[in-house]
Amino acid sequence: MADDTRENFFSKKSTKSPKMKWRKVLYEDQHVPDNYVSDTFLDEMRKNLNTRNYQYWPVVRESGVVTQQISSVCIFAVVFIYMKIAWLTPQMLFVFSSVLTSIGYVLNDLIDGGEARRQSERRRRDDFSTVVMFISFGFGLSPILMTLTETISTDTIYAMTTIMLLANVLFHDYGTNAAVVSGALSFNAAIFASVCLASRLPSTWHGFASVTFAVEVFALWPQFRRKVKAHNPRCHVPMTIVTGLVAAGCIYSVSTVMAVIFVIIHIFITFICPMLLIHLQPYKNTIHGPWDEAMIQD
Repeated sequence: MADDTRENFFSKKSTKSPKMKWRKVLYEDQHVPDNYVSDTFLDEMRKNLNTRNYQYWPVVRESGVVTQQISSVCIFAVVFIYMKIAWLTPQMLFVFSSVLTSIGYVLNDLIDGGEARRQSERRRRDDFSTVVMFISFGFGLSPILMTLTETISTDTIYAMTTIMLLANVLFHDYGTNAAVVSGALSFNAAIFASVCLASRLPSTWHGFASVTFAVEVFALWPQFRRKVKAHNPRCHVPMTIVTGLVAAGCIYSVSTVMAVIFVIIHIFITFICPMLLIHLQPYKNTIHGPWDEAMIQD
């Protein structure tokens, strides 16, 4: 009985209207209970303040950042298969990837323009020392990398590699603030996968070439793609098409079924996912109001 009386008292007190006009301030007593809510409380409610209206073809074009990374992962996996079945020697892979990296380095300097020319001598000296250090430590530690996973079964190695490459694609920095990403986590997952695969190759040269190629594909290549896109956005679509065709051709040389699956995944990500995004966007419903956390604005 006492509880019912207390509940009725507070409910009457909370619904009591103030005699003076209520203000949303905390520093003065307005003779209202703490749980008082003004009749104008919901007038400040707003819906879908941050909703964006997407256009289909721009979204299709921007989906290339995802398919480029998937293509890079597939190329890396196919290169491992090539070395495993002796279609590709580690020396040939090292030379070929080094030539492509050198071309990319020159193009990177051309994109930087005047700033690169002013700092070219010091920058090239630092980059050269970094390359020498990486090659020295990489080749010297390759025998250790080759023996790290000797006690682990090959099936487990392949399973861990698959998980790590999926993590690379999932956590890769695609240049958006819509999701929490970690470039370091993505890169480390790819390097871990390369070390796992290198341990199943026949020689130290194979392991060194595999890890070096992984650094070029998962560290240097994404940075170069972002710089080219920022410098000339028209190059983004041709780069996406070329990367996809190279990856599809490499996969087709190993497995026709996997090549078909690869093409289907690319079509789904490039054309179907943007369509689903635009179709579901009108159903988005977010509310904003005085209950949101206060934000300081300049």
